[in-house]
Amino acid sequence: MTGRHSFADLRARMSPDARSEAKIEAQRLGEQMDLAEVRRAMKLSQEELGQTLQIGQGSVAKIEKRTDMYVSTLRRFIEAMGGELEIVARFPDHTVKIRNFADLSEREHT
Repeated sequence: MTGRHSFADLRARMSPDARSEAKIEAQRLGEQMDLAEVRRAMKLSQEELGQTLQIGQGSVAKIEKRTDMYVSTLRRFIEAMGGELEIVARFPDHTVKIRNFADLSEREHT
């Protein structure tokens, strides 16, 4: 696992001010960000995220540019930044969290 760092380790190396700025930036950007914006809001470089995912910086760049990908790839990317992926369907009169994908995540971890 040489070169691999958990998100908790990366975050622990951030100053309290940097963590606070990252949180404020994420809140400011709100609900609509692409993957690169999320990564930058979390104050992570492509290299740092690549180490966590055990892939190269170039692969991180390619993932960030994709417009179509497997849900499992997106989940790994989000989890490597310390987040959790939820798939939600929004209808005019209600919102539904799709649980198939949550079940998939639990199966992948066992």
